[in-house]
Amino acid sequence: MNQRLRRLVAAGSAAACAIAPVAGCSSDDKASKPRRNTVGGHSEPGRFASSNPGSVNTYWIKAPDGLIVIDTLRTPVDARKALAEIKKTGEPVVAILLTHSHPDHVGGAGAFREAFPKAPVYASKATDTTMREDKRGFYPLARTSNPNFPTKLIYADRVFEDGAPLQVAGLRLETAGFAHGESDTATVYHRPDTGDLFSGDLATGKVTPALIEGSSCGWLQILDRLGGRFPGAKTMYPGHGAAGPARALIDEQRRYLRAFRGLVRPAIAPSSPEGRTVSTGEQKSITTELDRAYPGHPPVADLPTIVQENIKAVARELTAEDPKKTPAACADSPAQGLLPPVNAYVNAVNDRNLDALAGAFADDAELIDVGRRFTGRAAIRAWAEAEVIGGRLTVLKVAENRPGHQRLLVRFAPGGQGGFDAYYAFTVDGSSITKAELTYAN
Repeated sequence: MNQRLRRLVAAGSAAACAIAPVAGCSSDDKASKPRRNTVGGHSEPGRFASSNPGSVNTYWIKAPDGLIVIDTLRTPVDARKALAEIKKTGEPVVAILLTHSHPDHVGGAGAFREAFPKAPVYASKATDTTMREDKRGFYPLARTSNPNFPTKLIYADRVFEDGAPLQVAGLRLETAGFAHGESDTATVYHRPDTGDLFSGDLATGKVTPALIEGSSCGWLQILDRLGGRFPGAKTMYPGHGAAGPARALIDEQRRYLRAFRGLVRPAIAPSSPEGRTVSTGEQKSITTELDRAYPGHPPVADLPTIVQENIKAVARELTAEDPKKTPAACADSPAQGLLPPVNAYVNAVNDRNLDALAGAFADDAELIDVGRRFTGRAAIRAWAEAEVIGGRLTVLKVAENRPGHQRLLVRFAPGGQGGFDAYYAFTVDGSSITKAELTYAN
């Protein structure tokens, strides 16, 4: 895509970096106070992050009728520390929203109820049911491992259907519900007037997530849907770690999950030392590689063996999967299923091989780049030399796949960094691309 777009992308990346620290603070029982946004005039969310290990966030946003709190931390002890910061605003808490049922996000609700007894607790119908049934036994386990976890939970006073819009404290919020990912059920809250997206644990930055429910493939599919559900989302406020550009955090979470699955898969191959069982040596090797690839990523849970438990859970999941039925979102590399000429194009871009890129096209091929038309291999070569070579192309998924045609969702990063999402549609005849059409994803 063109040079002007490269400049726009670069500017957008710079702006995104400026957004990232907005709600950031250290995960050592510190809070960030709401600030006035210079664009639009709204107050940025306040954030309190409990201490490590297992730092978790609670947020509060200013609404016309008071403060809305999102998630309540792991224990009443943590919640009271957050409340001390919230009370400095001089505003009452008038509503509490829950993103999902995991203990570290609901255990502090009792302290909020004690401080603000009139503030209703909101949860989706699915999350409320999951909390009340607790089929996985998470709450007794939390009480065993943490004496501060409450003996009695606070459940939702207001229950809503997944995807139902909410009018809370004079503020309109959009919601979306997801199932069988990081948690059995999850709700995200989107504030359309600011683009703020409160994602719970669906997309977090620079932390070690919990994969113990063994649904990494479901989680990857959710990330694909989440990216398209709220195209206006700007800043994501996750349940763990610092806020950042919504799309960047989704992409980061997707890369981590794919990398994790890719590390575990060889360990459960029939040809591995212990067959389908992950050996102690393999587990150590996976852990070492994760430490190398993701240094300084604290765990989201106060569980010392979280990485080992993650490996076991994903190993069980991969063992049960049918490779022939694995969704494209869950493939270790979506590019594995590409038609040969399309694969050649992708590889040529990433190898910065102009000759190979041009050679992937037929002599009379046509390429349309957001309405600009290039006809013939020579014209396509000149276009690629000016606008493509030097960039990085990542296939996110195969959106359409039929004989002689593939449409890919990709991320193109001019200069190899940042980038934007686009759809690349290819028509293939034999060993050559006869037509390619590039359009923006949004």
